[in-house]
Amino acid sequence: MLYYALQIRTGKEAQFIEISRRRHPEATLLWPRRRLRIRRAGEWKDSLAPLFPGYLFLKAEQFDDVPWRELRGLPDFVKFLPSNDRIVPLDERDQATLSHFMAFGEIVDRSLVTFDENRRIRVVSGPLKGLEGRIVKVDRRKGRARVRLDIYEDAFEIDFGFEILEGTVEPAGAAG
Repeated sequence: MLYYALQIRTGKEAQFIEISRRRHPEATLLWPRRRLRIRRAGEWKDSLAPLFPGYLFLKAEQFDDVPWRELRGLPDFVKFLPSNDRIVPLDERDQATLSHFMAFGEIVDRSLVTFDENRRIRVVSGPLKGLEGRIVKVDRRKGRARVRLDIYEDAFEIDFGFEILEGTVEPAGAAG
């Protein structure tokens, strides 16, 4: 299976998918999102945010299956990556990154974590599992870990939610 990246005007992803499904039901577009907890007016609420804002992924068996000309004509389409003149599928590394998250479904939930005696994060389960080396920042109060990801040689830093495993014993004074 091949995956092609499409850049869409940010914030218009859902609208683009809806129009695409009506006009081209054979096109399988993926829109990976993540569930985050947001604090507004003193209350915690769940919120969905795109994993890669402004990007959708087209799934196809081969290039001939890609309705690229029709998709380029839809509102809010910007370009195929890396460019409309050179439409290529994700390479193995990028496809592995996308597949890692899609294994959790199109909506990635929070990971379950603990912290060791040196206050380093340890992922027990969830989408952050296996990405510990890419974590660049942890905000324990908000329950978020910022991860550095690369797609088409562009670097993204994306926040993922986590929950701390109950009963984790930390050394005194280790509050983060």
